[in-house]
Amino acid sequence: MDEIMPSSFAGATPVRVLNRDQKLLQWISSVDHKQIGTMYLLLSILFLVIGGGEALLMRTQLAIPNNHFLSPEAYNQIFTMHGTTMVFLVAMPAIFGFGNYMVPLMIGANDMAFPRLNAFSFWMTLFGGGLLYFSFLAGGAPDAGWFNYAPLNEYNYSSRPGVDYFAIGLLIAGIGSVGGAINFIVTILYYRAKGMKLNQVPLFVWMIFVDSFLILAAFPCLNAALAMIEMDRQFHAHFFNSASGGSALLWQHLFWLFGHPEVYVAMLPSFGIFSEVFQTFSRKPIFSYAIIASSSVAIALLSFGVWVHHMFAVGLGNTVNGFFGAASMLIAIPTGIKVFSWMATMYGGSIRFSIPMMFAIAFLIQFTFGGLTGVLFAIVPIDWQLTDTYFVVAHFHYMFVGGAVFGLFAGLFYWFPKITGKMLDQKLGTWFFWLFTIGFNTTFLIQHVLGLIGMPRRVWTYPDLPGYGVMNFISTLGAFMMGTAALILIVAILKSLRSGVVAGKDPWDGVTLEWYCDPQPGRKNFDKIPLVRSRRPFWDLKHPENPDWKNARS
Repeated sequence: MDEIMPSSFAGATPVRVLNRDQKLLQWISSVDHKQIGTMYLLLSILFLVIGGGEALLMRTQLAIPNNHFLSPEAYNQIFTMHGTTMVFLVAMPAIFGFGNYMVPLMIGANDMAFPRLNAFSFWMTLFGGGLLYFSFLAGGAPDAGWFNYAPLNEYNYSSRPGVDYFAIGLLIAGIGSVGGAINFIVTILYYRAKGMKLNQVPLFVWMIFVDSFLILAAFPCLNAALAMIEMDRQFHAHFFNSASGGSALLWQHLFWLFGHPEVYVAMLPSFGIFSEVFQTFSRKPIFSYAIIASSSVAIALLSFGVWVHHMFAVGLGNTVNGFFGAASMLIAIPTGIKVFSWMATMYGGSIRFSIPMMFAIAFLIQFTFGGLTGVLFAIVPIDWQLTDTYFVVAHFHYMFVGGAVFGLFAGLFYWFPKITGKMLDQKLGTWFFWLFTIGFNTTFLIQHVLGLIGMPRRVWTYPDLPGYGVMNFISTLGAFMMGTAALILIVAILKSLRSGVVAGKDPWDGVTLEWYCDPQPGRKNFDKIPLVRSRRPFWDLKHPENPDWKNARS
């Protein structure tokens, strides 16, 4: 230890400046929610680069008809790893990263309820992801798709160990997710600032709260299925082997009983981020806080009643299909309510077109379009025509990327000053936004047309049929635009960390408690936790003479 320096928060005891090795050890052994949240975010960015690279390899293979850039075996492995990476190793760590960093700050807590469990959850996620990617060195990555359908996941069809690494890696990462969800629930229930009622927590905190219950209910279904497939493969248990009395459809039921709630596990935190962004940059309180919060609970409950719409083509019968088709249409109602609430928040507001706000507005357009195409899949005859075509690929990416990932980007630009003390470079950020948004729509909008004319998904290559080659080439160009945008984002982050503009304590004129404490707070977040009297506690402290935010325009 080199020298003694004062801490960044008033009244604290001095802290020691650590050398490089000691700093690394401090991060590895940390139980501080801010450092763990930062490590989650760095892990997400790492896997975003890897998963994005896999997507570019796939799009290069599909750029022209009858291409042999990748072998069928390599394509299947990359296809499987791309989907698995983006769902489990990009979206989940990013959600837990923002949640870990921001939830205690937003509710006036100094840490999570169980700091060691918090660290354990992160390292389980990292170890599970590392084990999954070790499969490339251990005889071949999994190649049965990120959904890993039976019987393709059985030993007779996938004799290489890739599926075993898939099952064990995701099982380990899933244990970390369940531990993190328990931690969030206890923290939000019992560690709120004095005076902060549950109906006064910021909407991002509310979404994490609901999300945690979704994780606790959904992940055990996946973990059970993963344990069962390992018993099938290693001990010949025959859970999913139809020839031996098992059921291949049992895997689909268990997987999608997890898989559709997982869509909302990824979406709800982004909904919370957008709620914070819309009210901050519209200079208005969020329209109908109670309806947005209660509709999130409705989404969580309904999400467990729609999983069969992924299985309309397997022959379950008209009665079952009709019930789940109706449920799939019903879940669009609370989702649509949120869209109207966000639009009403902007209406009449003093809108600032910051980069987070630009991502939020782009999300509204893309998510609405993706939701409308989702309603089509709730209509069983249409689903029969479009299932297993590129229309499904386009719809899913409009929801997952155009919704969840755009929300995570908005959160990155919104909270980057709080996490680093620096403003994220605005010029490079603007380039990133436009290039990524145009590239995203170029990639996936045209895939709706590909699906309508019959191009199947999950294919290694395709014949030179009319329109196939041109539209796939355009889609590939869009994917490389997104890849270029990702490089610009990384450059912007590195540049901002090295020489960015100092952000100050409250760069956005925020209203929630994370802006009350210093940028990059020390081990202790708050010296004195303020008494909370409303849903806008920091605004109350800044402007005690003007508690009505509606009349404050900037």
